[in-house]
Amino acid sequence: MVNRVPLLAGNWKMNKGPLEAENFVKDLASTIHDNESLSKAVKARIVEIGVFPPFVSLERAKKGIFISGIPMSLGAQNMHWEDNGAFTGEVSGEMLKEVGCKYVILGHSERRHIFREKNEMIGKKMKKALSIGLKSILCVGETLEERDGGITESVVEEQLEEAFRGLTGPLNQEGNVIIAYEPVWAIGTGRKASDEDAQRMCLFIRKFIGDKFGFTAAQNVRILYGGSVKPDNTKGLMSQADVDGALIGGASLDVESFLGIVKNTIDVLL
Repeated sequence: MVNRVPLLAGNWKMNKGPLEAENFVKDLASTIHDNESLSKAVKARIVEIGVFPPFVSLERAKKGIFISGIPMSLGAQNMHWEDNGAFTGEVSGEMLKEVGCKYVILGHSERRHIFREKNEMIGKKMKKALSIGLKSILCVGETLEERDGGITESVVEEQLEEAFRGLTGPLNQEGNVIIAYEPVWAIGTGRKASDEDAQRMCLFIRKFIGDKFGFTAAQNVRILYGGSVKPDNTKGLMSQADVDGALIGGASLDVESFLGIVKNTIDVLL
């Protein structure tokens, strides 16, 4: 079997300014360091921990990671598809790389539904991220209305098709693409898809990747679940064969709850 290292990605959304971001990372790292078995597992990269602060907090979060000595990955929550230009309020992928980002989240449901980002726009961002060596976490998922209408798979397939349309480079070279299945109705609501539903949709996504890019790409691509992930539902999710981690919202804002998710994931793996 392919060893896909689970990614536990904390999407902080519009929370934590620069100082709070740095202190949070230090506190998280300190708590990990004080737990010998947890520290050993994280340092052995049994799991990958990622933090995704607001743009203004990226550099201070990076500083906190560097000081801590505990391996964590840094990512951003969005980017523009151009390198520079008259795009007030936007940042480019090259800027994110310069500040130390390894990842960028693209197509989060809040970007799609609040800020009206279309599939075509998200596809342009995907291609730019791939072209500059910035690893992308592509978010896909359906609304409650779409779910109740029985069109979940067709909605997700359309989102994937548009994101990868015209892609010429190899998919998943050095893990350059991660996909996060996040049902919109489960985000921030306290509801989550059942473990079986999460597995079914992650497998559906893996099959889509296999059909489009081949068996190896499908086996290697990491597919996350996002939507009200908490410590008490982590073990069930992480026990699913095709769930390779989580995109975590509110639970990643608190050290204790974030670490609970990390610990429970490691318990499943070991």
